[in-house]
Amino acid sequence: MKPLNALTRRRFLATSIAASAAVLLSGCGFQLRGRDSLPTLPTLALEGDNNSAVAQQLTTRLRQLGTQVEPGAPWRVTLGAPSLVERRLGGDGRASREHELTLSISLSVQERASNAYHINNSTLSSSSRIRVNDDDLLNRESLFAEAEQTLARELSQRIIERLANVEGMQ
Repeated sequence: MKPLNALTRRRFLATSIAASAAVLLSGCGFQLRGRDSLPTLPTLALEGDNNSAVAQQLTTRLRQLGTQVEPGAPWRVTLGAPSLVERRLGGDGRASREHELTLSISLSVQERASNAYHINNSTLSSSSRIRVNDDDLLNRESLFAEAEQTLARELSQRIIERLANVEGMQ
């Protein structure tokens, strides 16, 4: 039998440690977060501001997760109108400057059978910072639009995570 060189031994040792860690973590119930980590939600009715980017992202994401979105569903999810707040950070120089964008939305969740609110007018938000040259108007608008779409995706994911934690909804 041929002796193992140092590189082969290190690779074998690293593989063994990684395999042992995977077995150990799976044995204690550890799972990486991902698509399958959220429970399946019951059929939902989306009400309120259904035409916003957040509502469209939420509808798309819910359907990807296998949740039906239909009027008259047993659970009523009411979305307020999203609010985008822009704050300029830094001095008044003419160069590029940092902007903080915060997208907020109000959320209510009501069970139709009992008319009980499980979430009543709670505000969820998502923030981001971008650096923009205020003199480059064309690029500025596209950067702001892209940042707003990213915030809408993040906010829709936060809404889904919040819905997954509503007692009685699973």
